[in-house]
Amino acid sequence: MSAASVERPHVDRSHDERPLIAEANLLMDRLPGYRVEIIGDQLLVTPPPDGPHAVVLTDLMLPFAAAGLHGPDAKVVQGIGLWLPSGTEDYAIPDLAVVDADFHDHLIENNSYDPACFRLVLEVTSSNWKTDLKIKVASYAEAKVPVYVVVDREHQRVHVLTDPVGNEYATHRFHSPGQQVTLPDSIGAKVTLDVAGILEAGQPRKAD
Repeated sequence: MSAASVERPHVDRSHDERPLIAEANLLMDRLPGYRVEIIGDQLLVTPPPDGPHAVVLTDLMLPFAAAGLHGPDAKVVQGIGLWLPSGTEDYAIPDLAVVDADFHDHLIENNSYDPACFRLVLEVTSSNWKTDLKIKVASYAEAKVPVYVVVDREHQRVHVLTDPVGNEYATHRFHSPGQQVTLPDSIGAKVTLDVAGILEAGQPRKAD
């Protein structure tokens, strides 16, 4: 499935025309491993994630790939920018996304792509869990991302949000350990997630 959207042309802009993007890029140079996003004309800086966070993302990639979502029609990707309509320089960087395979043809600016390419975005919470559960809900809904999944390590739930309307999702379901979650067919394949397995993989390990 290919994105059908009217895109802004990709052009190089000076730091004076894009002051927040220039500052974001400077911060990324100064803080290796940190994630810097611009949402609502505000810079959001997130520290590097812990090891279990990375394990969860790898574990989650497997069922998507097994379902055929990393192939000629779609790709499963980590850490690529999603251009947001909420501000002139706004973009988010979801932990994981399922995108159309031709997403690279829809670059807008600053390594961020047209949201129409995104079938699903997924976040695994860290210390900034309120951002994932509040700010990014509105941002992804406004960008009309069809499916938003949150692995909520803080509250031990998996949230599945669908049907974006305005700056919110009309449907918001959360799932607890012991449940299986089948994601909407709109992502392009049947994918079922084991909530307990995902949350267990994301648990920080205590030092002996």
